[in-house]
Amino acid sequence: MTLRVLGVDPGLTRCGIGVVDVEKNRRATMVAFGVVGTSPEESLDQRLLVIATSIDEWLDQYEPHVLAVERVFSQLNVSTVMGVAQASGVVIAAAARRGIPVALHTPSEVKAAVTGSGTSNKDAVTKLVTKILRLDAPPRPADAADALALAITHAWRSGSGTSTKDAVTTGPGSQSLTPAQRAWADAEAKARRAR
Repeated sequence: MTLRVLGVDPGLTRCGIGVVDVEKNRRATMVAFGVVGTSPEESLDQRLLVIATSIDEWLDQYEPHVLAVERVFSQLNVSTVMGVAQASGVVIAAAARRGIPVALHTPSEVKAAVTGSGTSNKDAVTKLVTKILRLDAPPRPADAADALALAITHAWRSGSGTSTKDAVTTGPGSQSLTPAQRAWADAEAKARRAR
């Protein structure tokens, strides 16, 4: 069975979306990616409506087995955190209406999964996403690459990519994990200990 994951890098101005299919052997293939943009000139309700309408269209068109969303984390800019949280809520609610499981991943977990280091920069993530998905060119803008990275991270989480249930509820533990997947498992364990 192929696992289809829709990844979302939430934001009010730019909300990255990426869909990836992962086979039993962990081979990941890009299905689609894009960015939903809204203008800061628009009212908050209209901006959230644009994101809600777009995510509904993506969910209906691509029918993912699971949704992977970047976990909101603390930043110095409170207004940015609020916008990301509001966009995340709209996306999570859209999946919940359809009964699609949702998983949240921190930026460091995603970086560790795709690059082997939880401290990698955006360029490194984009480069590895391009390589993992065998793309001719890097996905642009970076928000789209981040969404694809989220989808890859989630699919690799179970170490199999074959079971929706396993991909949502279990962590890495297989001895056949790639170095990037082992690094992700280490980053996840550190994040849990830090809570």
